[in-house]
Amino acid sequence: MAPTFCLPDKDGEMTCLADRRGMHTIIYFYPKDGSKGCTQQAKDFSAAKKKFEQMGVEVIGISPDSQSSHDKFVKKNDITVKLLSDEASEVCEAYGVWQKKSMYGKEFMGVVRTTYVIGPDCRIEEAWHKVKVPGHVDEVLAVVSGLLA
Repeated sequence: MAPTFCLPDKDGEMTCLADRRGMHTIIYFYPKDGSKGCTQQAKDFSAAKKKFEQMGVEVIGISPDSQSSHDKFVKKNDITVKLLSDEASEVCEAYGVWQKKSMYGKEFMGVVRTTYVIGPDCRIEEAWHKVKVPGHVDEVLAVVSGLLA
């Protein structure tokens, strides 16, 4: 089962996984608004949003960034997918994506880029861990198309 959650979007509107029961949902966890890879991933999911919607699938991005950070990120980059704020990283921890990372010899806790397909029964149907951004959204589209066929 996918860990349940309720998180705010950039406008403070709450989104709860339980409200998505009966529908497929893609949840992608990303490290930080505005970084190169995260910006490209959000743009790629936004570009494919209509294709996902035609299949009845919603795409939700989650990061530890604040609501105001999401608001600026969305406006600056024309992001159309829903982004949720997990400032306490509780949902990131529940999904196992809040992990020890290292950069330039320093260790820190952060989000490991991960995508999940959550089924109508709130079970995880597919997962991609340590996602590489190029081509990822196309792969997710193909897998979701297969699941719904």
